[in-house]
Amino acid sequence: MGRDIVVATASGPVNAWRADPPHGAAAKGAIVVLQEIFGVNAHIRSVADGYAAAGYVAIAPALFDPVARNVELTYEAGDFERGRALATELGFDRAVGIVRATRDLLRGEGHRQIGVVGFCWGGSLAFLANTRLGLPAVSYYGARTVPFLDEPLQAPMLFHFGADDASIPEADIAAHRARQPDAEIHVHPGGHAFNRDVDPAHYHPDSAAEARRQTMKFLAAALR
Repeated sequence: MGRDIVVATASGPVNAWRADPPHGAAAKGAIVVLQEIFGVNAHIRSVADGYAAAGYVAIAPALFDPVARNVELTYEAGDFERGRALATELGFDRAVGIVRATRDLLRGEGHRQIGVVGFCWGGSLAFLANTRLGLPAVSYYGARTVPFLDEPLQAPMLFHFGADDASIPEADIAAHRARQPDAEIHVHPGGHAFNRDVDPAHYHPDSAAEARRQTMKFLAAALR
């Protein structure tokens, strides 16, 4: 369903995975899918394909390309540390710039209803795509969002958290509720990465399914 494309950004060319609705169907809107710290790997490509199957144009830019091209990491400890280092080296400002360029590519094709869905590090970036670019956004277990919570929302916002996520304690979830009262917030059974269906250690199928249902409802309302 998907294919490789290149997005021109202020940080240079960035590879991306693009998936379009099947059989030439008219798109309901467009979604920028934002990776975890493991790059645009098979799981993120599958997520983009899933949104395309639901009727959206989906593009997942390889956010690490400005610092390391074609990164696809596993979920082992060594790759986890490398992914964290790459995210820090890239920084959120350049990452937001890549989201902006992806949005501009979609706008150039005539898409006006564009949203963002991000996971883990990409979940925090999804929040910034809302506050800094004005894009409706869905954040799955973004553990780096708290320092930015005073930035005002510019569009509808949905947060998903895992009730047993050690990286996002209850106090952090409470801070989201207090400082972003207009956002929709759901706390699901399970821990961090409960949507990662290729990772049995973290995947929580019931929570993933419920979060997917809530996300699709949110996107249908925000991208109309």
